[in-house]
Amino acid sequence: MSEAIQAFPLQWPVGWRRTEEWRRERAKFGKTERHFFSSGTGSYMRKRDLSVADGVQRVLEELGRMGVTRDDVVIITNIPTRLDGLPRSDRTAVDPGVAVYWRKGKDTRCMAIDRYDRVQDNLAAIAATIEAMRAIERHGGATILDRAFQGFTALPAPESWWQVLGLSSPNVTREQIEQAHRSLIMKHHPDRGGGDTELAARINRARDQGLEALS
Repeated sequence: MSEAIQAFPLQWPVGWRRTEEWRRERAKFGKTERHFFSSGTGSYMRKRDLSVADGVQRVLEELGRMGVTRDDVVIITNIPTRLDGLPRSDRTAVDPGVAVYWRKGKDTRCMAIDRYDRVQDNLAAIAATIEAMRAIERHGGATILDRAFQGFTALPAPESWWQVLGLSSPNVTREQIEQAHRSLIMKHHPDRGGGDTELAARINRARDQGLEALS
């Protein structure tokens, strides 16, 4: 994958709308597991909440069924990564958004979801979406599937939080982040003449992501 696409911190794809925080929902995704009675007389099935690792596994499995290898996938969240580049399962993130980039043939495609209030549920939603689209192929609609995925062809590399704030790199202090945020928000706040609501929201999110990256 392109070196411009990093797995951490979260970089939202250019042109994709964000879900306002107050609109996000708690998802009903889960994982059913078999548990055995301590007496050894039988077992039962029980559903538990997904972990981040569960969500990552679902995404990789669905893309694998499309012939996409692990090396051709980048999963981007605001959770610090493990040594293998995947998000850690023992952390959470204030921003639950997830963006997944993958390479298929000559095309790089992406899918991003922030509808739900937890990273693992947005990962599961991406996996479920890919699974549903693969069903088109199973029913003989390979051409239709290809056309459907054209909507997920990756746009230019996403902006990092420090780029949104006009900083030269992510190696900055908390004070520099706050100063850059104040300067931009004073210029673009919708309460000021000519302000831009969507841009102001991007600036606020960038500030939050930058401060979270320092914590």
